[in-house]
Amino acid sequence: MLGDQIQHADWKKEKHVPVIECPDRVPADEFFPVKATLGKEIAHPNTTEHHIRWIALYFHPEGAKFTYEIGRFEFNAHGASTAGPNQGPVYTHHKVAVSIKINQPGTLYALALCNIHGLWESSQEIGLL
Repeated sequence: MLGDQIQHADWKKEKHVPVIECPDRVPADEFFPVKATLGKEIAHPNTTEHHIRWIALYFHPEGAKFTYEIGRFEFNAHGASTAGPNQGPVYTHHKVAVSIKINQPGTLYALALCNIHGLWESSQEIGLL
């Protein structure tokens, strides 16, 4: 199962775990900011050889059967070039910022893919005011 391949750890001790930054409680039907990044405490490399490919965000309403995809954000520039690895003119940084609104409490999930170390997940519960 794919779920068996998703790794979990404390983001303060593991550089591959996505960090979700958003309020714990929000007003229903009002947009609020959500940020997801990696390497907040321990920097993750961003090289041609070792980088984060994408971060995806999902929301699962409390008590619901299904999870809803918010978005998937790809990072495609890691210094690759015809001149060689890490010689390119552009790099992307593995950080996402979006605004969402919810009308039910639930759990926000972030899933990230490292090109070498696989899938990593974190979550944060969000309640309504």
